[in-house]
Amino acid sequence: MEKHTFMEDCAAMLTGTLLVAQGIFFLKTSSMVVGGTAGLALLFNQFAPLSFGTTYFLINIPFYFLAWSRLGPRFTVNSLIAVTLVSIFTDNLHHFVQFEGLNIAYSAIIGGLLIGLGLLILFRHRASLGGSNVLCLVIQDKTGISVGKTQLVIDASILVASLYFISPVQIAWSIGAAIAINIILWMNHKPTRYAVNYK
Repeated sequence: MEKHTFMEDCAAMLTGTLLVAQGIFFLKTSSMVVGGTAGLALLFNQFAPLSFGTTYFLINIPFYFLAWSRLGPRFTVNSLIAVTLVSIFTDNLHHFVQFEGLNIAYSAIIGGLLIGLGLLILFRHRASLGGSNVLCLVIQDKTGISVGKTQLVIDASILVASLYFISPVQIAWSIGAAIAINIILWMNHKPTRYAVNYK
C-alpha cells in the first residue's frame, strides 16, 4: 500500500483534530459527555477548575508510555501532537463560534459523527488521541477485534459513571453520540479492510 506523504500527514493531522475538537465542542455546549479520555476530561470539568484542554492533555500523559512501547515512537509523537492540537482547538473554538438554543439531539448526532470522522482520519495517518484509543489499537493489533467494538465498551463504562454528574436525558443523548462515533469507526476502520503500520 502506498504510504502517505509528509504533507498529507500534516494536513490530515490538522483536519482530524479540528473535526474532533468541533465535535467535542458540540457535546460540551450541550453538557454531554463522551467516552475515552475526552469523556474523563469532560467529567472532571464538572468539579475541577482546569479547562477541558488542560485536563485532557494531562490525562493522556500516562498512555504515551504504552504507545511508545507497543506502537512505536512515530505513532506516539503523532498522538502527542494530535492531543495537543485538540486541547488547543477545543479551548479556543468559543472565540470563533457560539451556539444558542442548540438542540441536544442534533448536538449528539453531529458531535458524534464529527469525532468519529476525525478519529478515522487520525488512525489512517498513524496517530490517535491517546488514552483508550491507544489501548483499543493495541487490542486490535493483538486480537483482531476492531477498534469500534472495544471503544464502545470503554465508552459505555464512562457514560455509566457520568450518571452521578449529569441528567438521564443528557446521558441518553451522550450514548447516542458514542454510538455515532463508533459506527463510523466500526464501518470504516476494520483491520481486514485497511492496513496501517503504526511504526
